[in-house]
Amino acid sequence: MLLRQRLGNSGHISILSLHYQSRYQISDNNMNNYKRNILITGGAGFIGSHVVRLFVKKYPEYHIINLDKLTYAGNLANLSDIEQAPNYSFVKADIADLDDMRCIIRDNNIDGIIHLAAESHVDRSIRDPFTFARTNVMGTLALLQAAREYWESLPEKFEGKLFYHISTDEVYGALELTAPQGIESPFSTKASSEHHHAYGEEFFVESTPYNPHSPYSASKASSDHFVRAYHDTYGMPTLVTNCSNNYGPYQFPEKLIPLFINNIRHRKPLPVYGKGENVRDWLFVEDHARAIDLIFHKGKVADTYNIGGFNEWKNIDIIKVLIRTVDRLLGNPEGYSDSLITYVTDRAGHDLRYAIDSRKLQKELGWEPSLQFEEGIERTVKWYLDNQPWVDRITSGDYQKYYEEMYANR
Repeated sequence: MLLRQRLGNSGHISILSLHYQSRYQISDNNMNNYKRNILITGGAGFIGSHVVRLFVKKYPEYHIINLDKLTYAGNLANLSDIEQAPNYSFVKADIADLDDMRCIIRDNNIDGIIHLAAESHVDRSIRDPFTFARTNVMGTLALLQAAREYWESLPEKFEGKLFYHISTDEVYGALELTAPQGIESPFSTKASSEHHHAYGEEFFVESTPYNPHSPYSASKASSDHFVRAYHDTYGMPTLVTNCSNNYGPYQFPEKLIPLFINNIRHRKPLPVYGKGENVRDWLFVEDHARAIDLIFHKGKVADTYNIGGFNEWKNIDIIKVLIRTVDRLLGNPEGYSDSLITYVTDRAGHDLRYAIDSRKLQKELGWEPSLQFEEGIERTVKWYLDNQPWVDRITSGDYQKYYEEMYANR
C-alpha cells in the first residue's frame, strides 16, 4: 500500500493510507477550485524541488502535485518551507508503474505534466544500467501512456494539456576541445563573467544529432525519442528541453560542486578525474527553474529548447574556485586546501566537452541566466556551509558506503 501526503483540515501535514480506488485522489472537494492541476515528477530531487517551490509560490491558483519515489536523491526536507501550502500535495509512487500512473493522472484530473524524475548520475549508470533503463525509459513511457489514455478520454481531448519532458545536453554526445586555452565566446549575456571563454568553435544546438556515450545519456536519449514519438504518432502535446549542468542548493552530494564543498570543509581528498580538463557548461538551478516555468507557459508545442548557462568551465578551474571560496568563507589562509586535490583514474566514456547554445530560447522567449557563475558559486557555498545538518543527514549510511566504493581504490 502506497502512502499519500497532503494537508489535513488542521493545516498540518498528514500521511494517509488509502484504499485502492481512491488512494491517489489528493482532494475530494477542492480539486475543481484550481485553474490547473499540475503533476511534477521528481519534485523531491534537486532540480525538481526548485521547480515545485517556484510553481507553488508563484501560482496559488494551480494545484501542484509532487510525485516522487523518494530514492536516495529524493528528500522531502528540500521542500519543508512550502509543505504546508494549501495548493501543494505529495504522492509517493514509482513512475514506471503504469497502473499507478493511470490512477494518479485520472483521479486528480491532471492537465499538465512536468517530468523531471530520472536517475541522473553517470557513475551509477555505469555500475547499474538496468535501473536507468527502467526509470528513465520505461518510467517516461508509462507516464506518456497514462497521460495519453486519460486525455484522449476527455471531451476536449488534448486541448489545454501539455507533457513537458526535461532532458540533458549529454544526449548530444561530446564536442571537441579545440581551444584548450579558451577563446572569445560568440555569445554572452548579462550573466557572463570575465572568465567567459569557449573551449571550441562548436556548440550543441537543438538540431544537433543525438550521440549518447554513457548508459545514463542513452537512457535519456531514448526517453526523448518516446516523448517526440507520442506527439508525432498520437498528436499528444509535448515539449522537450535539454539543459546543461546545474548547481545550487539542495543538490545531492555525489555531484561535483556539493561533493567538493563538503570535502573541503572536512579536509577530505578532492577526487579529480583524469587531468581535470573536461569542460562543462554550468547553470544556476533557480535560472533553470525560471526557464522551465517560461517554457511550460509559452513554449511551442512539439518544439525543443536548449537551456544553457553561456558558461564553460574546465573541471579543474571550478575546483580551484571552490577551494578559494570555501577557504575564504571558513577563514582559512589562501591555498590552505590546494593539497586536497587528488587525481584519480578517469571514468569510462568520459565526454570531454559540453557546451550549449541557448540563443533560441533567449531570442524566442526572452530567457537568459541571471547570475554570474562566481556569484552563483558564492551563494551555493554559503548555503551548504550554513546548512551542514542537511548535508550530514544525507551523507551517512548508504551514501557513505557508495562513496567509498566509488573513490577509495582509484
